Amino acid sequence: MRLDLTEEQEMVRETARRFLEKEAPLASVRQAFDSADGFSSEVWRKECELGWAALAAPESAGGFSASGGRGQDLAIVAEEMGRLIGAGPFIPTAVTVDALAQADHPAAFEPLIQRMVAGEAVVAWAFGEAADNWTPETFATRARLQGEEVVLDGAKAYVEAGAQAGALLVTAGSDAGVVQVLVPADAPGVAVVPCRSIDFVRRFAEVRFEGVRLPASALAADARRGAAQAERQTQLALLLQCAETNGAVERAFEFTVAYMRDRFAFGRAIASYQALKHRLADILLRIHSCMATTDAGLEAYDAGAPDAGRLARVAKAYVASRSTAIVSDLVQLTGGLGVTWDHDLHLYERRIALNRAIYGTPERRRAEALRMILQ
Repeated sequence: MRLDLTEEQEMVRETARRFLEKEAPLASVRQAFDSADGFSSEVWRKECELGWAALAAPESAGGFSASGGRGQDLAIVAEEMGRLIGAGPFIPTAVTVDALAQADHPAAFEPLIQRMVAGEAVVAWAFGEAADNWTPETFATRARLQGEEVVLDGAKAYVEAGAQAGALLVTAGSDAGVVQVLVPADAPGVAVVPCRSIDFVRRFAEVRFEGVRLPASALAADARRGAAQAERQTQLALLLQCAETNGAVERAFEFTVAYMRDRFAFGRAIASYQALKHRLADILLRIHSCMATTDAGLEAYDAGAPDAGRLARVAKAYVASRSTAIVSDLVQLTGGLGVTWDHDLHLYERRIALNRAIYGTPERRRAEALRMILQ
């Protein structure tokens, strides 16, 4: 949406769009519907070679920035992923790379970050819990320090790429507060249950931890910084999700306009009728409002502004609620063709509906934003 992108940001956008159109078109999205992983590890590696994961990493681990604004750079790729219903664990990778780079002892995690940047390792973020719980202070998953070990018990739900990951960054509660623990997926006591979703290429898992014992060095953030780090990750995840949703809605709008130009009624393209033009104008205004709301959140996030958390939640609440209404209107304007299996519009409706629910519903995030305003 931003009109003041740097040359480097424009290059990131154009490179991402060309790559996805060539290597991961919508035809490949359909082919991935019945696959277990939902994405090709080879394609994901190529995406990482383009520097997508590196945008979240420090220079010491192979990272780079296109503008100095990490969130805004990542959002460019997220938006392009939305436009092509991109496959691959982009958002969880961006979140976990940033978290490990901000760990209590980041040098200990640098080799893993380098492998993630190269597309050689996937780390999933085990954050939310059953019953739509995205509030770390109320998590039932608990971590206990016993001597030189961390013992983990509990269960996580909605873990994107959980079954494809080699490790999990787990946000858990403890007697002292919120902590974050890096857990190998094959550690004794870890059980990963793959799940499906309405999205053609996104896969989720439920992960259970039963007496998982890890060295104290597995702590990415102890109770002194765990809550703040989890909040930073939440903000980034919400904003990248909004950017992805915006890209999907914009592309769905383009599909619909193209259809309306080709569909004739009473000797005229239906896009030429004034009543439908007004509806399209209203929809486009709402799309641009979603993008502007997301941009405001990204600016606050990159600046470390005090209201960054509130603006990220406002963006999620606004974009998630508006986007589902917009895509419903677009389906109606196509005469219902968009919900048929052969038309691509339903692929976008699935991604938008999924993004509405993951990382907290708009109703939940709206209530949190209100509490922040009233504090």
